Amino acid sequence: MPDAKILIVDDHEDTLYALESALAPLGYLLSRATSGDEALKQVLRGQVGLLLLDVRMPGVSGLDVVRYMRRVEQTQHIPVILLTGFGADHELTSTAFGLGVADLVMKPIDPWALRTKVRYLYDSHRRRLALEQEVRELRALVKDGAAERAARPALPHPDISVPPQRDAQDATPAQDRT
Repeated sequence: MPDAKILIVDDHEDTLYALESALAPLGYLLSRATSGDEALKQVLRGQVGLLLLDVRMPGVSGLDVVRYMRRVEQTQHIPVILLTGFGADHELTSTAFGLGVADLVMKPIDPWALRTKVRYLYDSHRRRLALEQEVRELRALVKDGAAERAARPALPHPDISVPPQRDAQDATPAQDRT
């Protein structure tokens, strides 16, 4: 997934610009969406490695996007950082973390902290995908090897041709044992 992008979703253009400016030094491919619907379309097309998602947007909210993503196999493990400008809210926090979001960040956002979180989550997700791919390849090799072994004629077990061995005690005549 070398060309996976970070999708930034917010309904305010100035927030999108600020987030892009904060993340630009990381060098990752960035993409933007201005609604939950647009975000879902991009996520379902694939190649999204991380989602920065505003909670409150008109129409489909950030929480609705996450709920949908968690039900779809191809998107359920994409890390999500939710963004909110409405301050700390216990209900929002418990709902967000219950849906499996990686973090809930309050606006205004500290660019240094955001870059650290994004770098960690994005790189972790890429490593996870690489490991999953490696496991698939190893399973295919094992499966191919098992099929190849099953296709070969069975050889007799090497121990079949070896006569049974006697213990030194068994070699002594029965009369000498008493």
